[in-house]
Amino acid sequence: MTTSVIPTTVNPDLQKERDGASLSSEEFAAWWAGGEETLKFNRGVRSYLQKDVDVLEMLQLQNKSHEEIIEFSVKGAIEAAKKLRRLQEERNPGGVDYWPKLYDHQVMWGLVPGGNPFGVMYVMLVKALQAQCTPEQYEDFGKRLERFEICGTYAQTELGHGTYLRGLETRADFDPKTDEFVLNTPKISSYKWWPGGLGHSSNYCLVMAQLYIDNKSKGPHMFFIQVRDEETHEPLPGVHIGDIGKKMGFIGVNNGFLGLKDVRIPRTRMLMRHAKVNADGSYVSSPTNVLTYFAMVRTRCVIAYNNAMMLAVASTIATRYSAVRRQSPINPKEREPQIMDHVTQQMKLFPEIATSLAHRLASDYLWNLYDVTIKDIENGKYERLPELHSLSCALKVTCSMDSAVGVERLRLACGGHGYLISSNMSNIYVNATAACTYEGENTVLLLQIGRFLMKTWRSALSGAPLAPTVRYLAEVQKNPDFGKWSGSWENMVKAMQYAAANKTRLAFKSLSNRLSRGETEENAANHTGIELTQAAELHGRAFVFASFTAEVTGPKSKTRSASLNRVLENLLELYLVKETLNQMSHILRFIELTDTDLTRLQERLESVLTKLRPDAVAIVDGFDFSDLQLNSTLGSYDGNAYERIFDAALKNPMNQKSVPKSFNELLKPFMKSNI
Repeated sequence: MTTSVIPTTVNPDLQKERDGASLSSEEFAAWWAGGEETLKFNRGVRSYLQKDVDVLEMLQLQNKSHEEIIEFSVKGAIEAAKKLRRLQEERNPGGVDYWPKLYDHQVMWGLVPGGNPFGVMYVMLVKALQAQCTPEQYEDFGKRLERFEICGTYAQTELGHGTYLRGLETRADFDPKTDEFVLNTPKISSYKWWPGGLGHSSNYCLVMAQLYIDNKSKGPHMFFIQVRDEETHEPLPGVHIGDIGKKMGFIGVNNGFLGLKDVRIPRTRMLMRHAKVNADGSYVSSPTNVLTYFAMVRTRCVIAYNNAMMLAVASTIATRYSAVRRQSPINPKEREPQIMDHVTQQMKLFPEIATSLAHRLASDYLWNLYDVTIKDIENGKYERLPELHSLSCALKVTCSMDSAVGVERLRLACGGHGYLISSNMSNIYVNATAACTYEGENTVLLLQIGRFLMKTWRSALSGAPLAPTVRYLAEVQKNPDFGKWSGSWENMVKAMQYAAANKTRLAFKSLSNRLSRGETEENAANHTGIELTQAAELHGRAFVFASFTAEVTGPKSKTRSASLNRVLENLLELYLVKETLNQMSHILRFIELTDTDLTRLQERLESVLTKLRPDAVAIVDGFDFSDLQLNSTLGSYDGNAYERIFDAALKNPMNQKSVPKSFNELLKPFMKSNI
């Protein structure tokens, strides 16, 4: 093996950036983490988990076969679980187990770079069981999963149906003679398809299926099913299970398929906290249908947060690389500058840093709403569910959409080297863009939000009280000055709300006109789909505007240093201005802006880029990702990008032999054949 060529010192250009920053990256890191104690805890756990991990082996993941990648990912996930359990015993013996909560936490990032085949088990399955099981059921099988005594996944999506859950074809027929459910996937399209870890990493499965009693459908319900033997791991009778093959990303997650033929389970394996089937076949419905899909709501909260963090990861890599890469003199007689000195490069980098902050702060609000709603549900109150469902859809859409586009822009900001697998940009991109389709395809979710907005607009017209995140729809109707332009931060928030409200008004008008012409509700909604999705996206963006502005300008600003506040204000300014310009076609339809106003916005954009330039590296340092989490030759803390790129190439398996066997077996005989 060739010896490493990586220096032990920090690249001087990167060090210069850190020395010249106006803020403390440590203070930023503490704010970003949610406090100094949280930052200290996260770093301690992360350090414990990353101890003895072979970073160079992580970089070689893409050179493995599909089977090797799955085995490597299973091994990494198990090692992490073992470390978390040991950490529990060392630091909190006999106390409440916190290791399951950390298993899907950010501290795990980088340990399983291909994706965790048991991630769905803790992100979705355990949480779904906690929310949907009776206490007796959770004691029976939920606790076993939580302790990792068995392993499982959440199987909802089918080969023929995804977001449209009422169209799911998997059946669970109740047999009163045996007190059992009989499960079947009657055709190819009804096979479960995509669940993470289902392929060969799970022996149990939570299956969403249509419940039938006396051949009458009761809609989708959840059933806990054993699919493999606990000792041999062989599929059980009637179970057809396997891996769906390589994907663009999440290469280690072992996504699988599942077919069921006359698989019988006890009646008590239907999750019955809300809906119930009694032994005599009588059915007790759930107090609200949304509870059946609540696991998806939580997962969308996870996606919103994770995609904001993926954008922060890519921003860190591209910003550090832009500090050490020198190219294209601005002035012909001067040295090649750091590419971050080019304003066009700043425009690729800094807006994505600001966007990652905006979405992270919005997802914090979403999580708070989720926690409050969970407590309400426990007390039999369901009023917040529609707002939570709508907001989780909106942020899932905007976060995934913006991170996918943003990561690709950041990859391009790294030039040709961003195309290298070792940059990790391709892996981040495919993971970010996957979120645009899983847990609800984005357009379908926008249409769901659109329906929520139509109901809300109707309520606003009648003067009924509205949920907090949509109250602006009523305010727009009452206040004629709501849409006047001044260009302040608060005014830009109102401008986005005004555009969203008026798009909602026009969609409502179009929908109403179609209904008055005799179209069915379903056809009218379909024909109004473009306007509904536009209104829904603007509604999501208006919320991100409001939450970012509230965090930066609100009471919490008094607890931060002047230097940190100044940087956060610059990032807020950049986000609001660039996104206002991005949405200008919608805003100009409803708000009068002069040419002077538009010129001023462009000047503000260029001005704030200049203000952020000295602090860019310190900000991304404050995101506090370790080199293992970044897993990138371009983005390491020491900035030795060229040496790391070269070192990764030297360690490529293709370069371990000076002459590949294909030369003697194929190329040489061909060249000698005188063809």
